[in-house]
Amino acid sequence: MTRRNKLLTSSEEATRYQRDWFAGLREAVAGGEPLALVNADAPQEIFRTMGIPYVVNQWWASVVAAKQRTGEYLRTLREHGYPDYSEQYSATSLASAFTEIADPPWGGLPRPTIVLGETTGDASRKLFDIWDEQDGIAYYPLESAAADTVPVNWWDLMPGQWESAVGTPRLDLMTAELEGLVRFLETTTGRTFRESRFREVMALVNEQEEWNRRTRDLIARTRPVPLRVDDSISSVMIPQWHRGTVWARDAAKRFHDEVAARAAAGEAACPGERLRLMWIGRGLWYDMDFYRHFEERHGAVFVWSMYLAIAADGYIRYGDDPMRALAARFAAFSDQLYRPPWSTEWYLKEARLHQVDGVVHLVGEDARSGWFVTETLERAGIPVFELRADNVDQRTYDLAAVRDAIDDWLTTRVAAGAAVP
Repeated sequence: MTRRNKLLTSSEEATRYQRDWFAGLREAVAGGEPLALVNADAPQEIFRTMGIPYVVNQWWASVVAAKQRTGEYLRTLREHGYPDYSEQYSATSLASAFTEIADPPWGGLPRPTIVLGETTGDASRKLFDIWDEQDGIAYYPLESAAADTVPVNWWDLMPGQWESAVGTPRLDLMTAELEGLVRFLETTTGRTFRESRFREVMALVNEQEEWNRRTRDLIARTRPVPLRVDDSISSVMIPQWHRGTVWARDAAKRFHDEVAARAAAGEAACPGERLRLMWIGRGLWYDMDFYRHFEERHGAVFVWSMYLAIAADGYIRYGDDPMRALAARFAAFSDQLYRPPWSTEWYLKEARLHQVDGVVHLVGEDARSGWFVTETLERAGIPVFELRADNVDQRTYDLAAVRDAIDDWLTTRVAAGAAVP
């Protein structure tokens, strides 16, 4: 599969930084440092505060998928009696607990001593319970409480009015669990949690996400769009996994400044831009060329993905109580992305903000919540193509059939109804 050069210097720098960081991490763990494996929607800021190294579970799965290696990891799970067809994105790393993968990407995932994840469903809880059964690995679960308030405009409320947006009962539960996590980590690792350091981490995260918000807004109003979503993912997400550091804050600023310079110079990701598309769902890591395939024939360019958008709207939290503010960052995180009406109204807002003509919606296991997203956008007059595939399991994806079907959709539904600028 063809791999194209990165458009942005900030993306190249972020990838280089991540490789160096991961090599250093492997050395540190080999020397006896503890290692946490944490889910993407987990409060990584506590680990940052305590100086506990961590790897993001889904980041590792994306690396494996980009290297076309997910099949080997899933086969290992199957050989050990576990399903290879459920929670593939979260389960990929579990294969490393059972056997050494031959010539693994980036040297392989070091064995963690701690795993952290939210129990958002039966399958995810069972997945982490398997980690917990392995020698020398401890699992700390975070509960997922149901919402008793459903603010339609949560993105306006979250920075400063998160108590009313999330709800006091959910925040009480999450705050207590985060305090328990601190005690668990102090006992498990011998590291100390300092509130002064915690406040520094939280302030740096807010600064980083403010830069991401500026970048999101700049991309939304710029025609033609100065970069595609696949150009931006490394520039956005690698710093996200290093939230709470000066490097990550400065990397977000460099990304913004580079995008701003391209916009000011009139540089276009697709000079013949005629259609603006939105990608809803996780990254299609094994087919990143997908996002560029439709440009030459249709002038169709993907201008939106959830990665920059959720960085802009989903993380900023201000307040005098940093632990409660952190709880507010994650107590409703899944709601923001996957639970209607939180998710549906946000996707519609973002589609309008970015002036999109159509949406490609990657629908995974939870087709029910996906239905609400598609229905909301279609009712607003925005055509939606539902792509039913797993984002890391290539067995679920027929490249030629998918591209042919989207070609037809772009011709018959999107281009036919779009107002060409």
